[in-house]
This record gives sequence, structure tokens and C-alpha cells, in this order.
Amino acid sequence: MNLSTYEPQMQKALAYLEKEFQGLQVWRATTGLVENINVETDYGTMKMNAIALITISDNSTIKIEPRDKGNAKHIANAIYEANLGVGVDNQGNFLFVRIPALTQERRDQIAKQVKALGEETKANIRKIRQDAMNETKSELAAKSISEDQHKANEAQVEELVKKMNGKIDELVKGKTEEVVKV
Repeated sequence: MNLSTYEPQMQKALAYLEKEFQGLQVWRATTGLVENINVETDYGTMKMNAIALITISDNSTIKIEPRDKGNAKHIANAIYEANLGVGVDNQGNFLFVRIPALTQERRDQIAKQVKALGEETKANIRKIRQDAMNETKSELAAKSISEDQHKANEAQVEELVKKMNGKIDELVKGKTEEVVKV
């Protein structure tokens, strides 16, 4: 069994978690909040970052400049439908997304969301671990590896899972602290 096939899968799960954390609304504006929103355009459904230039104007404002000015209305609707709790000011040629100050209730909701995303990522890691364990068991059953090698493979997989879960816990803790910080 080769861990090099399972470690990249676990790294992808970790990268997904980091990307999701970027999209969470915290006290400051980030492009990650809106760049992956799906927008219904005249050409079909597209990601926001594919149809518009997204920049940060200041700590609480995101500026969105559609490449096709006719999409401004569609972009505004997509942001409203995403239910991000932000204000959208459609200026015609561009839109301003204003990030309101977070209430304690909203901070608590986001902190719960952060923990839920962390648990979801850990579940994905467990699925990958299960695949790795099944592979080493099947190799043992086919007698292509020894009992000692099987135990060593299991130990390597468990060590990798422990390392990834530690990184997830670290990310969740850091993001939770960032969210609840006043």
C-alpha cells in the first residue's frame, strides 16, 4: 500500500475547509465571501469570479465590477439569494457589497458553522482512512503483504489521520477565535 495516494486526498479535504473558511463572513470584507456564488446569467449558471472582477474597497466593502454590465442585476440577485446577511448597492456599472458589523448572535452562529465544517472535514478524512484500511486488508487477504507490513500500514494511516485531524482542530480553533473576537 502506498500512502501517497491517500495523503493528497486528505490534503484536498483540508484545502476545501480552508476555502470554506475564507467564504465565511467575519468582521472584514474578503473576496472569498462572494467569489464562489453561482450566478444565473443569460449564458447559464456561472461562478461570480468568472463573470466579474472582485476587489476590496475597504475593511467593510467589496466592489464587484461585472465584465458584462447586463449581469449586474443577476449578480445582485445571486448575492441576496445566498443569504449572506450583507447589503448590496447596485450602481449599474459596479456593485458594492457592504459587510455589516457582526452581532454577538451572528458571531455565535458563524462559530457553530466553523465547528460543523471542521466535523464535516473530519468525516471526509475518516472515509479516506477507511479506504486505506480496506486496501491494506485486501492486500493481506491476497497474501501480497505480510501481517507485520499490514500492521505497519495501519499504523501509518492512523498517524496520517491523527496529523490531519490536528491540523483541522488548529484551523477550527483559529477561525473560531477570529470570529468571536470583538
